[in-house]
Amino acid sequence: MLTSWVVMPTCLPTVLRRCHACPSDRFRANGKFRVNAHHKLLDAWLLVRCAGCGDTAKIALLERTHVRSVPPGLLDRLHANDPVLAAELLQNPAVLRRNRIALDWTGAWRLDTGTPVPPDHEAGDVIDVSVRFAARIPVRPVRLVADGCGLSGTEVVRLIEAGKLVSAVRLRGRITGDFTFTLKR
Repeated sequence: MLTSWVVMPTCLPTVLRRCHACPSDRFRANGKFRVNAHHKLLDAWLLVRCAGCGDTAKIALLERTHVRSVPPGLLDRLHANDPVLAAELLQNPAVLRRNRIALDWTGAWRLDTGTPVPPDHEAGDVIDVSVRFAARIPVRPVRLVADGCGLSGTEVVRLIEAGKLVSAVRLRGRITGDFTFTLKR
């Protein structure tokens, strides 16, 4: 039996960075951009709001970039406050590194299993599952298997130790890319 699962974002993740006005370290992005022009140079920021005090902070996207080097489509999307562009840029490792921020995906994703794996399928059945990530969301495969199969995390660990749950990737760490696993009962 072959099954496909998809890990999908449900909203933008929380941005982890220190607030200069309060002791909070969590910001929410709402997909709003600010673009500022200095003659032929552009600056662009993604605006985020502090979860503690509501103060606004900026995540730098473009700094003193010549207007001709910015693709017109990107500039149009920035001016239109495109939420898809905000999601793309928040997942860009270069943007995260340059701004010294991290993302917290807690509560911002869901697992779409299509038809769930029945927990009472017959002994000896083999289920092959292909897991695809719609975004770079760091998740523990043990949690995905537990959620998708209706098992506890302890039961999933027991299946791994017994050799009944196998995969080419390490199942106990975090993963952000597509993988497959086989469940034997």
